[in-house]
Amino acid sequence: MKIKVGVIFGGESVEHEVSVISALQAIDNIDRKKYDVIPIYISKNKVWFTGSFLLDIENYKDLSNIEKNCKEVMLCKKDNDFCLVNTRGILNKVVDTIDVAFPIVHGQNVEDGTLVGFLDTIGIPYVGSCVLGASLGQDKVVLKQVLRNASIPVVDYEWFYDIDFVNNKEDILKRIKKMGYPVVVKPASLGSSVGINFVSSEKLIEDAINEAIEYDKKIIVEKAVDNLIEVNCSVVGNYEMQESSVIEEVISDNSILTYEDKYVGGEKSKMPSKGMVNTSRIIPANIDKGLYKKIEEVSKDVFKVLNLSGICRIDYLINKKTKEFYVNEPNTIPGSLSFYLWEPKGKSYKTLLDDLITLGVKEYKNNKKKICSFDTNILKNFNRSSGIKK
Repeated sequence: MKIKVGVIFGGESVEHEVSVISALQAIDNIDRKKYDVIPIYISKNKVWFTGSFLLDIENYKDLSNIEKNCKEVMLCKKDNDFCLVNTRGILNKVVDTIDVAFPIVHGQNVEDGTLVGFLDTIGIPYVGSCVLGASLGQDKVVLKQVLRNASIPVVDYEWFYDIDFVNNKEDILKRIKKMGYPVVVKPASLGSSVGINFVSSEKLIEDAINEAIEYDKKIIVEKAVDNLIEVNCSVVGNYEMQESSVIEEVISDNSILTYEDKYVGGEKSKMPSKGMVNTSRIIPANIDKGLYKKIEEVSKDVFKVLNLSGICRIDYLINKKTKEFYVNEPNTIPGSLSFYLWEPKGKSYKTLLDDLITLGVKEYKNNKKKICSFDTNILKNFNRSSGIKK
């Protein structure tokens, strides 16, 4: 009997469309001899849908068509099955069931641990990192605090909330100036280079911060790396084992790799985006062999320190003259699932997806061995008048 995999994508995120691209790429490559695939789309207003209409990327050009052509559902546990239940009917009819959830989502409200937290409450096996790993990967400030504590190199930075900038603007600007320009201003919890700006001088900093505040209440300002090379390394595994991919060097005409670099492509292109595959890159990265090996090993360390599972892509900043390198950020559900970093190692996209689903089931079984609750009920002899006696 085939395993039924529910691929969940979309969500209320500025990376919504990127998630659609990544998910449909994966669905096209999942081994249909082993798995039945059920697409589960979360709309921008957080409504869940399923149906074969979701399998054609052309149908996303007008998102209003999805509601007309798909079944609105919710995911719940019913009679020991994980069911997609029709929410529009009075009888809550079961539309389909799934055995494993495969979230392929990006950004706030989904990739940040929100979605897997919901899956944990249902108890369904799922592919990818737990709530803690997902949330650490999403918050760039807490991420750097954790990595720095683990002696993993990160760039110098300042961070603050939007209300801090309103109330203590001058103090924040002084701290940034002391750190030294140029800097990179980022919303703390977004990905895909949304809301990020390279700032070369003090006169441009306020505009960049105000733009970042439009996307997030928490802002991080990082010291820019001189003589910059950006490289990425993917890791597959769990807390027991980690395997690193080849390392790519990403190419951009801009000071930082932009959303357009990653997903839009050339202005004249009429083809739909291929996601992160669209990015210009050198594989393997043209860096010193010793540095290459070091980044492979540090990537595994980052994966383990951050409680990650499944697949991750870890992005690095390198000063090509000094050979100093810094962890920029992990992508706990990377665009295109970074399959292109595994193909040079002989692992096809189909095999990668099979490995990830297998890891998800293994993690579920490992967690089931741990004590999460007690069979005894302390409320059985509860006396309201006396309360609970310890």
